[in-house]
Amino acid sequence: MASSRYKDKDTGVVLSFNGQWISWTHTVVAYAAFLSALIIGCALHYHKIVKNEWYGYPDEWFPSVSATIGDRYPERSIFMIFIAITSGPRFALVGLWYLLTAKPGRVLPKAIAISGVIRTLTCGGWTYITSTDDHDWHDILMILYIVFTIPWTTGCIALSPPNAKAIKYRKWIAGSFFGTLIPLVYFFIQHKVHRVAGAYTVYAFFEWALILFDVAFDAVTALDFDTFEVVVKDVKGASKGANASSVTAAVLEKEKEKATAGVYSAGFNLGHALDIAADVYHGFVFWSTLTSLGLVIWYFPLWHMGISGYEAFVMATISPVLLGIRPLRSLVVNNQRLFHVLSLAGLLAYKVHDPVYRLFTVGFSVFMGCLAWAATWSSDSVHPSRLESRVIAWLAGLLMSSIAKFAWYTNNPIWPVMHAENGGWNGTGLVLAILAVLRFTRKAPLNSWGVGEQKNGSSLLSAIGIGGLFFAIHSLLSDTSTMILWVWGGYPVRGPVSNVHAYYTIAAMTGGLLIGVFRPGMVTNWTAYGVACVGAAMLTLYEQWFGYYGALILTTYLMAIAVPLISKAAKKNPAVTFGVGFLFYNLLVLFHVWVVAYAFVPGGPYVREHTDWIMITTMLTIGAGVFDLVSGQASHKYAASTDRRSSSFGHRKYHVGVLGLLNILFLVANFLRFPSYDYKPYHAEDRLFTAGIWTIHFSLDNDMWSSEYRMRDLIKELEVDVIGLLESDLQRIIMGNRDTTQFLAEDLGMYVDYGPGPNKHTWGAALLSKFPILNSTHHLLPSPVGELAPAIHATLDVYGSLVDVFVFHSGQEEDPEDRRLQSEYLAKLMGSIPADRPAVLLSYLVTKPLEGNYNTYVSDISGMHDVDYMDWDRWCEYILYKNLLRTGYARVSRSTITDTELQVAKFIVPKDEADKGRIMSASKEQRDRRVEEQQVPEGWRFPALFRGEGVRGHHYHVFDEPRYYFYF
Repeated sequence: MASSRYKDKDTGVVLSFNGQWISWTHTVVAYAAFLSALIIGCALHYHKIVKNEWYGYPDEWFPSVSATIGDRYPERSIFMIFIAITSGPRFALVGLWYLLTAKPGRVLPKAIAISGVIRTLTCGGWTYITSTDDHDWHDILMILYIVFTIPWTTGCIALSPPNAKAIKYRKWIAGSFFGTLIPLVYFFIQHKVHRVAGAYTVYAFFEWALILFDVAFDAVTALDFDTFEVVVKDVKGASKGANASSVTAAVLEKEKEKATAGVYSAGFNLGHALDIAADVYHGFVFWSTLTSLGLVIWYFPLWHMGISGYEAFVMATISPVLLGIRPLRSLVVNNQRLFHVLSLAGLLAYKVHDPVYRLFTVGFSVFMGCLAWAATWSSDSVHPSRLESRVIAWLAGLLMSSIAKFAWYTNNPIWPVMHAENGGWNGTGLVLAILAVLRFTRKAPLNSWGVGEQKNGSSLLSAIGIGGLFFAIHSLLSDTSTMILWVWGGYPVRGPVSNVHAYYTIAAMTGGLLIGVFRPGMVTNWTAYGVACVGAAMLTLYEQWFGYYGALILTTYLMAIAVPLISKAAKKNPAVTFGVGFLFYNLLVLFHVWVVAYAFVPGGPYVREHTDWIMITTMLTIGAGVFDLVSGQASHKYAASTDRRSSSFGHRKYHVGVLGLLNILFLVANFLRFPSYDYKPYHAEDRLFTAGIWTIHFSLDNDMWSSEYRMRDLIKELEVDVIGLLESDLQRIIMGNRDTTQFLAEDLGMYVDYGPGPNKHTWGAALLSKFPILNSTHHLLPSPVGELAPAIHATLDVYGSLVDVFVFHSGQEEDPEDRRLQSEYLAKLMGSIPADRPAVLLSYLVTKPLEGNYNTYVSDISGMHDVDYMDWDRWCEYILYKNLLRTGYARVSRSTITDTELQVAKFIVPKDEADKGRIMSASKEQRDRRVEEQQVPEGWRFPALFRGEGVRGHHYHVFDEPRYYFYF
C-alpha cells in the first residue's frame, strides 16, 4: 500500500492508495484460492481427486478444477475463504471500471458494469453451491457466469481507455480464453461420450487454463487503474478521455473497433434493438409456419396410404407470382401490415381440431407469408441498408427456428401439431408474434411500382437460384440433426452425435451469415461455389466426420451466399424471382419426396434412391443464381462497396448481438441436453429385460398431434428396456425434419441408434436400449421392386453378456418377391452370429404365422424361435428370439397414437454356461409351456395398469392379458 502523493494538498485524506492495488489484490487472492486448493488437494487426496467416473490413476493424473475445489476438506474450505476475500476487490474492480469508462449519455458502460456485478454474484453461486449440494443450481449459475463473461470481456475491450499495452493484452488474453473453449469441449466429449482414458486429464489442463486467463484478463485493469487515487481522485484525466499513449487515439479506436467487430462502435438505441429483435422473431414465425406446412400435408397421404389430393397445398408458396399483377402488387406493398398479420394465421391453427381445416389454415398462412415477405423485400430494395436488415432477419429467423427445434427435441414449440399437452408454447408464441409483426411493419413502404428494378442479368436465372437456395436451407438447415443423421453410421460412434455436436452446424450457419454480410465477395465467385460443391459431394458420398466436414462447408456457403442472392433477387421482378423461385423450390421438395416414396407416386421408379441427383440439381440451380450474381458484379462493384461502407448499416451491430444471443441460448440448451450415459434397466436384479416393437407412424397421431409424449408414457409404464421403432425416419421437409428418437432416448434414459439415415431412402428403423450398444451395422435388404427394407443389427452389453438385437421392416404385401428375398437375407444374417449368443428380432414381417416366409424367419438357418407360435392373429409385428429364457409376452393396444399396437416380451439372460446350456437344450414343448401369472416372480410380471380397460386407451388386447412361460 502506497501513501498518497497528495496528502499535503488534501489534509482531509487520511489514507490513500493507487487504484492499481485493487487489481493486484484481486489477482493475487483469486490465484491463491485456486492454487492453494490444488496444492493441498494433491497433497492430501491426490488419487481421489484425479479419479472420475471411468478412470483413475495412472490413466488420469491431473485433477480438474471442479474436483479440486469440490467437497473435500480442507481444500474446499480454504478455497471458499480466499474466494470470500476476493469478493471485496472484485466489486471494487467493477466499480472502478465503470467510473473509468462512464461518459455522459453512454449506455454501454452501465450495461458492462451490470454484467460484471451479475458475473461476480454467479461466481459466488457456483462456488458455494457445489454440484453435490444442488446439481441443477450449480449448473445454472455456472452457465450464467459463462454467459455474462462474454459481454464483460468484449465490453471491456470496447471501452478500454487509450492505452495500447492494455488493449493488446486484453485482445490476446480474451482470444486465448475463448480459443481454449474449443479443445476444452473436444476433450470433455472424448471423456464423457467416448470414454477415452486420459482425456479428462487433458481437459483438466484446459479447464485450469480458463481460470488463469479469466483472472489475468481482469488483472490488465492494473494498467488503467493507476490513473485513480483511492479515495477516488482522477490524477491523470484518463476518465475524461486524455490519451497518455504514444499511439494516436484514432488508431487505438480503430483497434478496439476491429477487436469487437464494430459491435460497440456506435451508441446503443433501445428502439433500434427492439426493431431488430422484432424482425428476427417475425422471420422465426415465417420459418415455423413454412416448416409446418409439409408436416400437416404429410398427415393425409400417411393415412390414405397414397396420394390424397391435399398435396396440392405445397404450391401455397408460389403466391409471390401475384406480384406480377400491377394493381395487386400495389395493394400488397401498400398494405404490408395487413398481409403480414394474416400470415400469423398458422399460429392459430392449433386451435383448429379438424385436420382438414387445420391444413387449410396453415396453407393460407404460408400463402400470405411468402407473398408478404416477397413484397417487403421488393419494396425495401431501393434502400440497401433496410433490405439487408430484412434479409438478415429472415435468415436469423431460420437460425432461431433451428435452435428452438433443438431445445424442443426437433419439434417447434409453435407448430400446429403442438399444444400444451405435448410441450407446445403456441399461445406465448402467438402473443410475441403479434407484437413483433406490428413493429416489423411500422415503417412506410418505399417502392410499390417497381421503380429501380434492375434490368441487368436474368430474372429467371435469379429465380432458379432462389429456388435451389430455399430448398437447400430448408431441407438441410431447418434442423441441426439432419446432416448429422445423413452421416450417421452406427456404433461404435465414429462421427458427430445430434445432442452433442449440433452446435457445429449452428456455428457454421452463424459464421456463414456473417460472411455474407461483412465479406460477400468471399462467396460471390466460382471458387467458393466450387468449394461448396465439394462439400456437398462429401456430405452425399461419405459417412462419419469426413461427411460432416462437407456438411459444415456447405452450410457456411449456403448461409453466406443467401444474403447477396436474395438481395439481388429483390431488385428484380419479384413475381419472377420469388414466385417462380418458389415454384422451383416446390419441384425440388417433390423430387426429394419421390426418391423415397417411389412405390406410391407416379414416375417414382425413375428417381428411386437418387438423393445424389437431388444434390446435383440443387447445386446446379444455386449455380444459376451465382452466374447471375457474377455476371452483374462488375457494373455494380463500386456501388456495392460504397453501400457497405455507409454509416446507414448501423443495424449490423444489433444483428450481431442477436446472433450472439441465439448462439448462447443454443449452448445453454446443448448443456442441458448433454447425455449422462448412466442409464439403468428396470429389473437388473432379475437379469431380465423387456423388449418391444412398435410402428410409430412417423410420430403423428390420429388427430394430427405430435405423439412423442404419449409414446414416452406408454414405453415407460410398460418398463421397456429395448425397443425397435419402425417408420421413424422423419428427416425430410414433408415430415418436418424431426427425430423422435432424440426425445424418447433422452427422456427415457436410453442409448439410441437412429438406423439408416435419411439419405438411405427408407421409412426408418431405430433402436433404443437401456443397455450400452457395443456395435451396430445398418442393412438395406433386397428390394428390386418395392420400398427399401431397413434393418439394424446391434450387439448390446446386457448384464455383462453379449446379446444381439435385430430391428427390421419388411417390404409391402404387394411385392412378394421382395419379401421372399428379404426373408432369406435376414435369416442368414441372424444365423451368422455365434451359435450360443442370445438374440432377439423386433420386426414387421408381413406374413401369417406358420405360413410362407414365416418359415424362413423361424428356421434352422436363423436359429430363431417365435415368441408365441400359437398367437395366430398376427400379420405385421413379430418378436423372435434364441438362447434366452422367454418369460412373458403381451400385446398392448395403440389408442390413437398410431395405426399399430405395441408388442412386448420379457427375457432372462443366462447368468452362466450352465444356464445357457439348459436354455439351448430345452425342447419346443418346454419352451412353450404356459404358466399362470402367480407362478412367476413379481419382478417378471407385466404391469397390472393395462388390465381391463387400461389407461388412456391402452390395454392388453387380442388375448386380453399377458402370457407367461417358464420351464426351469
